Amino acid sequence: MTRAHPRADTGAQNDSFVTDTEPHRRELLAHCYRMVGAIHEAEDLVQETYIRAWRAYRKFEHRSSIRTWLYAIATNVCLDALGDHRHRVLPSGLGDPYQGPATPPDPDSTGEFSWLQPLPDALLTPSASDPEALVIDRESLRLALVASLQHLPPQQRAILMLREVLAFSTAETAQILGTTRASVKSGLQRARTRLAELQPNPTDLIEPSDPRTRTLLDGYIAAFEHSDSTLLEQVLRADATLEATPFKNWYAGRIACIRQLSTYILGNPGDWRMLPTRANNQPAVVTYHRNAGGVLTPYGVAVLTATPTGITGVVAFQDPNLVAAFGFPPEPPH
Repeated sequence: MTRAHPRADTGAQNDSFVTDTEPHRRELLAHCYRMVGAIHEAEDLVQETYIRAWRAYRKFEHRSSIRTWLYAIATNVCLDALGDHRHRVLPSGLGDPYQGPATPPDPDSTGEFSWLQPLPDALLTPSASDPEALVIDRESLRLALVASLQHLPPQQRAILMLREVLAFSTAETAQILGTTRASVKSGLQRARTRLAELQPNPTDLIEPSDPRTRTLLDGYIAAFEHSDSTLLEQVLRADATLEATPFKNWYAGRIACIRQLSTYILGNPGDWRMLPTRANNQPAVVTYHRNAGGVLTPYGVAVLTATPTGITGVVAFQDPNLVAAFGFPPEPPH
């Protein structure tokens, strides 16, 4: 009897591993993002998940599904990373809105805060050649929800995601987390209570694909590109909020938002170029700003909360690296 060459065994194992695990990569990215609130960190954690899974694959006995097994690894990878990790926040999570006179944006320079990041929808979209791709619960990726999740203790965050988003049973969740069913039930109740406190008034949102959303998005882009605050008055709701990282101050009410934008941000016509995109299952724009040399350079991303009656929230992320993360070039197309 001839014995298979070790390299042949390794090759077959590699093929089997890829076939079994690759269909779950996108949903694992969504899971890690919900847990940590940052796209680059989530991608690193998915990579670590696959490294650990590959090392353990030969011993995997299929007592659970491959999906459950991968989620067990990914969740514990996230919990390990969150062990001494400051939770990520948005400015609105730090306190009440700023109500003083208009002041120039003052970025936090203390390094005291870790800021939430947006998630490009494109990273979760299956290719046209993958019709059987798993459907991801995009509602659970809304920016406000992800921001609220970061205020939960990591274990409660994991329990809530496993039970309510991913629909694992109490027993499966307890097995994934290495705890008891009673602990899962207790943790889930506390997480629900805390989340209700953080999000007391759900907003009636419209989908990014809704024509009304594109109308609002186009109006927002035109306001910046033409430096026209009257266009902002047409698209922002009276109760709109405005916040941006890495700035601690945030603003509530259309009047306060427009005052800050028109005084310090809009600048002159042509100072801004914005391209539509989607993030966190919400309309968004990739932004370029004209520098002192007159060149449009990457600035960041802004995510909008669109409702049937207007834009009720703008969260801007001043991080030039996000432009590339969203798949856009370093210079806007002419």
